[in-house]
Amino acid sequence: MIRVLIADDSAFMRKILTDFFNKQPDFEVAGAAINGKEAINKVMELSPDLVTMDVNMPVMDGLNALAVIMEKQPTPVVMLSSLTQQGTEATVRALSLGAVDFISKAGGSISKLDAIEDELLEKCRNAARAKVRRMPYTPQKKLASLTTPGTSTPPVMKRVELPQRQGLKLGGTASVTPSQNSGSPFGVKRSNPIILQARGKPQPPAANKVTPVAMGSIGNGARKLVAIGTSTGGPQALQQVITRLPGNLPCGVVVVQHMPAGFTKALADRLDTISQVSVKEAEDGDVIKPGWVYIAPGSHHLRVQEDGSSRKIVLGQDPPVGNHRPAVNVMYDSVAGIGRNLVAVIMTGMGCDGCEGMKKIKAAGGYSIAQDEPTCVVYGMPKAVVDAGLADEVKPVESIAQAIVEAVKR
Repeated sequence: MIRVLIADDSAFMRKILTDFFNKQPDFEVAGAAINGKEAINKVMELSPDLVTMDVNMPVMDGLNALAVIMEKQPTPVVMLSSLTQQGTEATVRALSLGAVDFISKAGGSISKLDAIEDELLEKCRNAARAKVRRMPYTPQKKLASLTTPGTSTPPVMKRVELPQRQGLKLGGTASVTPSQNSGSPFGVKRSNPIILQARGKPQPPAANKVTPVAMGSIGNGARKLVAIGTSTGGPQALQQVITRLPGNLPCGVVVVQHMPAGFTKALADRLDTISQVSVKEAEDGDVIKPGWVYIAPGSHHLRVQEDGSSRKIVLGQDPPVGNHRPAVNVMYDSVAGIGRNLVAVIMTGMGCDGCEGMKKIKAAGGYSIAQDEPTCVVYGMPKAVVDAGLADEVKPVESIAQAIVEAVKR
């Protein structure tokens, strides 16, 4: 039996969700909360197996509550958010803070809400089986609230202060302050940024500083390509990896993250603000450049095509492969021919997407890195690769960036 806590300030939504769960023999509604503060208290009191969390709530919003829960009593959380720009940005932030998955709430009639029932139940069942890790949280570095007290109307988004982690960064400092007029989707205002030697990109916020790594001799690095595939738990894993890559990485990186249209741009924008490499949502025809990360847009397959001395990205909306679009296997198939100049990474995710493509990569001489079981939210995609004997290295998520750098330098 999966015991669920429902956190939503709307009595209507609480009733809808309760009805969804009560119709299922394997769910039990353990309780409900009308704001983030109450959700925290009830998690501590009831120890539910799962929390469904609305983003916009009075008193304390869902992001603040999520951050505290992941620090005090890590519990699988599925976020419920709107399809607005602010909703997608908040969802990406939540996934980076440790939420397992999310559901986009369809506003309006009950029939529209009924349309999410099957998706909600499937994601909640999967999330309840996920492993969540404690996320250190410093009280004075609280998340900027999405709502003003007593309301459900989100103001301009503000920057998340994320926990400090160790990793691979070049030097430099910059000051950042929340601003409603910063021009950044997350309200990051940079003043007097230090220009990095290789990239000329401002240093990320102090909370995201990580240990520098020297690229040294790049060897054949300029001809290398890194291809990363991930799914459930991926936004958090990508943050751990991409923010640790040095800005002077001599090759490009392509990423497939299972995520719907509209969310991948918010993910790319967020990672770009906190990383030394440049991150963008991939566009058809993009020429892959050193020190850049290209994330496949939702609902589009991503392929890499050789174009003379360069490589370019080709996007397509041909049918899903293994129920996925973008699919890791599609990307891997397209890059397998790069052979020994390819570094393929498979990270947390359900199922086995990427395993068939990895077989082709290994047959062509490519190098493979898999995330280890203890640091995966769902040990599915990496497990398939490891069990098939296709992984050259199996690393905790915090060590994958270092492994990428070393593989690129070979």
